Amino acid sequence: MRLLADAALNSRPAALVFRIVAFAVILLGVLRNAEVFSGRPDGSTLLYYTMVSDLICLGWMLLLVVRTVRDMRQHGAVGTSTPSARWSGAVMMAITVTMLIYLVVLVPTRVAAGDDDIFSLTDTLIHVVTPTLLILDWLLFVPKGSFRWVDPVLWTLIPYAYLTWAFVYGALGGEFSAGQTYPYPFMDVDALGLGGVGTWIVALTVALIAVGFVYVVVDRGLAVLARRTQRPQRAQRPQPVS
Repeated sequence: MRLLADAALNSRPAALVFRIVAFAVILLGVLRNAEVFSGRPDGSTLLYYTMVSDLICLGWMLLLVVRTVRDMRQHGAVGTSTPSARWSGAVMMAITVTMLIYLVVLVPTRVAAGDDDIFSLTDTLIHVVTPTLLILDWLLFVPKGSFRWVDPVLWTLIPYAYLTWAFVYGALGGEFSAGQTYPYPFMDVDALGLGGVGTWIVALTVALIAVGFVYVVVDRGLAVLARRTQRPQRAQRPQPVS
């Protein structure tokens, strides 16, 4: 497979098509989540990490589209286009948090509450499809070998920045919905206490960093595999006849 040979598909046209489609799908999820199509846009969705992370992905995908078009004009169809492989990992991890919290925390909570509307089209788009698109873009079109072992810890800065803001916002009386000063059940200090909330945050952080290390291992593994497969190809090149 060429993915394994080069650790990234060196086709800018293929990357451009994928990224345009991905941008459209992510935008659809964002608009549906904000109730834009209902004619009554809900600005409160911007208070939630889900929307924040999806908007980060939307902006990143737009940047990738622009970068790919520019590189095609300047350097041709062969090659890869990304502003930063490590930033690609950071964005991918930011949306992975959304998927993990949805599947591990929100879905079980909603099932227990008798909610039968889980995995609706909107929920699936913003919690599952968008993360999958970012992961696929990284696997297919981003050069491998740039991730560092410290990156999974650095990647937590985005969700932790949101956590800090959300706790401060709620403590100052801000509401995420009517009478609710926390965005997610694991942040409900009144119900869980500081210890309970802290336990949840530590557990989710450990899970997040563990997933981050999986990304680093895959990144380095594909880079090593690419180097090993390219060496025999160079060695087999015919030598000029003297």
